[in-house]
Amino acid sequence: MAPGRLLALAFWASCLHCSGREAPTQPRVRCRASRYPLAVDCRWTLPPTPPSSARPTSFIATYRHGAAAHGESQPCVQPTPEATSCTIPDIQMFSMVPYVLNVTAIHPGGASSSFVSIVPEHIIKPDPPEGVHLSRLPGQQLWVQWEPPQSWPFPEVFSLKYRIRYKRHGAARYRQVGPIEATSFTLGAVRPKARYCIQVAAQDLTNYGESSDWSLPATTSVTLG
Repeated sequence: MAPGRLLALAFWASCLHCSGREAPTQPRVRCRASRYPLAVDCRWTLPPTPPSSARPTSFIATYRHGAAAHGESQPCVQPTPEATSCTIPDIQMFSMVPYVLNVTAIHPGGASSSFVSIVPEHIIKPDPPEGVHLSRLPGQQLWVQWEPPQSWPFPEVFSLKYRIRYKRHGAARYRQVGPIEATSFTLGAVRPKARYCIQVAAQDLTNYGESSDWSLPATTSVTLG
């Protein structure tokens, strides 16, 4: 669809509520920069509605850099018009001017829109580290290794730091170490003949955004003794 026609359709959809029809529920939008600095990925949902209510047939997602009314809007890239996700590509780094995303749900009887203001550095959240692996070392030690998430495009330039949490099987609480910048760490003074569960989380080195979710537990169980 041509950009001019897309923007005209978005404008028409956002004004359908002027016809006096009941306004449908608005999309709930959440954005995350897990591929910083390549893109911002956004997803949305609609609140539950009664089965008899009309459901949206498609969505229109557009964005502009800056909140000014005269700012030029661009399509937020969707796989299909029915998709509940889109991507803002080629983001401008270290700009405090926000991106404004407009997601419009088009219903058979009307339309509803949500606007979200985005500063990419504020919503950085890497995916969890991958390939967490344990190796046994002499002297009651464990060597923990992992890889940066594959979705993080330039780990050698935009470095990550990591936190490790671990607990002995049967223990009630985790212990944590970090942050560290390496992708391996030696845990000392672990109990002989004990089994440990270990996970790793990643965060942008400069503290932008938030930490990733914890990785999957280490796939190799190690019993010391």
